[in-house]
Amino acid sequence: MEFKIDHSILKKAITEVSHAVSSKTAIPILTGIKIEAKLDRLIVTGSNSDFIIERIVPVENNEVARLDIIETGSVVLSAKYLTEIIKKLPKDIYFKADENQTVIIQSGEIVTKMSGLNQAEYPSLPDNNANTIVTITSNDLIDMLKQTVFAASNHETNPVLTGVNFSFQQGLLTCIATNSHRLSLKRKKVNTNVNESFIVPSSSVSELIKLFGTYTTDIVIIATNTTIVCKSDTLSFYSRLIEGNYPNISGLISQQPNTIVTMNTKQLLEGIDRATVFASEWRNNNIKFEIDENQKLVISSRHSEMGQIKEKQYMKDISGEEELSVTINGSFMIEALKAIKTNEVQLCFNGSMRPILIHPIGDDTHVQLISPVRTY
Repeated sequence: MEFKIDHSILKKAITEVSHAVSSKTAIPILTGIKIEAKLDRLIVTGSNSDFIIERIVPVENNEVARLDIIETGSVVLSAKYLTEIIKKLPKDIYFKADENQTVIIQSGEIVTKMSGLNQAEYPSLPDNNANTIVTITSNDLIDMLKQTVFAASNHETNPVLTGVNFSFQQGLLTCIATNSHRLSLKRKKVNTNVNESFIVPSSSVSELIKLFGTYTTDIVIIATNTTIVCKSDTLSFYSRLIEGNYPNISGLISQQPNTIVTMNTKQLLEGIDRATVFASEWRNNNIKFEIDENQKLVISSRHSEMGQIKEKQYMKDISGEEELSVTINGSFMIEALKAIKTNEVQLCFNGSMRPILIHPIGDDTHVQLISPVRTY
């Protein structure tokens, strides 16, 4: 294998795929990055037990040759050392691997030799010949995932809750994440006739956000029984799926509230953030919502040895019952409000021990839910 390539292009490709490589893996070959040269493109791949990232660098027919494939072939090199070397080289790169998997990397007067790993042990990509489910812009998909993934569970006791549920029904993509104490849901109209549902690990979703977060491109989503693939023209992300059935949450988000309060999102977020200064001394970062006789929302932390915060905020509107006392996890509320993009929100209460629904005003595609905390 032999090729010449623009330094910045190879550096970007290796940096992107290196996110899929872990030095702690028990499978030695997965500590490596695979580089494959074909006649019309260079393919760079990183892999672990959960997801795979594949970056394609095409040979472009223009006056400035940014990639020149001299001889086809492939090699697997230690990700740790390859990443560090490429990062520190100053100029365009000449890359050559012989039949013994000995690699020469040259940049100007700098020559580096590396020994390749046994590429026969490198895993092949999952089959992605299944039908395409949908094509969606990267901005839309990444926004949906950012507004939901934080609500997934961190505990493996119920594996399906450690992922984000992708549900395609009647031309709608719905992303849902919950840890059974809070929930985030985001919907988007999409052009597809597919009716399917699958669960993607939250760790994979977080990497997908990082990977495509800086791209403005269309993403094709393909899924099999075990794998989801999100791919653009030059970048592909493969992730395993979580087996199991996601809980039906329709009853939770359709409940009829007793009290509806309209608040300024930024003002409410700042008030809760202040209240959690002392609330952090409690296991669930407890803060309390009440409505006083002057129709103001009272936000307070529980009294601790270090102090207490209480503040009153103006409510833009209130309907229903005006007697209210609910204790919640302040950290959950902060994360929920940070995911909301509208200036105002509706807080829907249904008693002291029923979940609070949070609706962004002007965006009926997004719902947040937070369960109260028992204080005894």
